Amino acid sequence: MKTWIKVFLGLLVTGFVLYHANVSSASKTLVENTGDIDVTILYDNYVFTEGTKADWGFACLIEGTEKTILFDTGTQPDIFWHNIEKLNIDINKVDIIVISHEHGDHTGGLASFLEKKNDVPVYAPVSFSEKFKNGVRQAGAKLVEVSEPLEICKNVLSTGEMGTMVKEQSLVLDTSQGGVVITGCAHPGIADIVKRGVTLLKKEVYFTFGGFHLMQHSPEQVQRIIQQFKEAGIKKCGATHCTGENAIEIFKKVYGDQFVGMGVGKVVKIPF
Repeated sequence: MKTWIKVFLGLLVTGFVLYHANVSSASKTLVENTGDIDVTILYDNYVFTEGTKADWGFACLIEGTEKTILFDTGTQPDIFWHNIEKLNIDINKVDIIVISHEHGDHTGGLASFLEKKNDVPVYAPVSFSEKFKNGVRQAGAKLVEVSEPLEICKNVLSTGEMGTMVKEQSLVLDTSQGGVVITGCAHPGIADIVKRGVTLLKKEVYFTFGGFHLMQHSPEQVQRIIQQFKEAGIKKCGATHCTGENAIEIFKKVYGDQFVGMGVGKVVKIPF
């Protein structure tokens, strides 16, 4: 066989191998980056899905991450379970429970949940009362006390315990679009929580939702917080629960179609 033919065939084979290697690598990346994180609102002051019940409190279910996470448990157990049943939620899928802070509108459904399913770790700030901690242990669940920021599961972090008067943890998700912060009530200050998220991920937070605790804030104070949101890179916002009607209206006006309405039954889809 002539030399030039050997060279040509060699180049052809090399090109074929490299092509398939690149396709394989790209396909692997595509598989790793496909799918959404689904966050279903189980308890909130507002109704999104007909037939569910609204009440003062907050809870949501996070699916699509390495572990399925129940974040907070609302106020009234009967309303909590009504909404779970109405939304056809399979509680057996819950791998982890995270409680933001020790107020009844976030812990109300926990005891009844652990009566039905206790083979889950419960992540709670270390400052929680011994009564709460003993209740979790007596229910047969593992209590994980949170002080500093930590990884709950792959790509999901706790901010760690924050605040002074009311100590609270929030969740930070690391996604392909940027950071996502989910809050219970944001007692330590929603702007400070977002800043913690930016620090932990070393990237911008593009979306935050949950209770922002701004009922006593003036319109000017809310506008300053929105400015801090913009500086942190937040492009989407879903203020609900204890944020306050007036503050929610300001967020809606500023964010327009990038404001994500919450309410029981809402499924927030986050590209992972």
